[in-house]
Amino acid sequence: MVEVYLPGTGGMLPLENRWTASCWVEFQSTAILIDCGEGTQIALKKAGCKLSRLELLLITHFHADHIAGLPGLLLTLGNYGKKTPLTIAGPAGLGQVVASLMTIAPNLPYPIVLKELDGETRDFDLFSIHFDSMHLQHGIPCLGYRLTLKRKPIFNPDKAKALGVPLHYYKTLHAGQPVVLDNGNQILPYMVLDGERRPISICYCTDTQPIEEISSFAHGADLFVCEGMYGDEAMSEKMQEKGHMVFSDSARLAQRAEVKQLWLTHFSPAMKEPEQYLDAAMSIFEHTTVGYDGIRTTLGP
Repeated sequence: MVEVYLPGTGGMLPLENRWTASCWVEFQSTAILIDCGEGTQIALKKAGCKLSRLELLLITHFHADHIAGLPGLLLTLGNYGKKTPLTIAGPAGLGQVVASLMTIAPNLPYPIVLKELDGETRDFDLFSIHFDSMHLQHGIPCLGYRLTLKRKPIFNPDKAKALGVPLHYYKTLHAGQPVVLDNGNQILPYMVLDGERRPISICYCTDTQPIEEISSFAHGADLFVCEGMYGDEAMSEKMQEKGHMVFSDSARLAQRAEVKQLWLTHFSPAMKEPEQYLDAAMSIFEHTTVGYDGIRTTLGP
């Protein structure tokens, strides 16, 4: 199963009741965080995210509300006793930006691994997850991300019992490793598994004009997390000039992409009650949810 949280859903700056936009994905005891604005470590704590599991940070772009919280997060992870590497991936120029921010977070008790996603490197694999990125349209380099999570085949305990496999071997077999029983019989994983399960995909796009390429990039995603700076349709033209979208733009992208769910996020500080625009968005794409700080869901049985 995959756990997805939105610890924050705000754009531009943190508010008393709304932290800056971020997304937390937890899969097989490994966590990925997308974006890290001011105070993100507090938002993560309030949302119930287990910081000890964080292994990868994806940065969409280098505006402050998406990366200014990095020093605080890095120091907090160190205070939590992190020793394993933290990988940080983002647009070209990532190394320079991270190095500058880390001048106030030096001597961390764990290594930082940087991965710049430029014209030659657009995707990579890590933790049984395939990561794709695409260039969005925001005025500065900005990336959208798609996570494809490869799930283990279904383990069939009835098959294992019929073969006389003790319980303590179940985890090994489910991980794809053979075992040898006390009677000398070798049990191969396929003997106790019920075949492959389809992967789960999550697409995250924020701070962009509603370019058509997003529909192809997000196509068929189980969850599409997309910005909606304003809910008012009358703001659409103004927002596109600033490299943003309104709810209806996001809903139309979700409809064309044939995603299963749309979560709206990255709301303007001026929009106090984004929920009032939900019906209009749902009239375009029925499976739309207005995100809020701490919203979470479980994807996949």
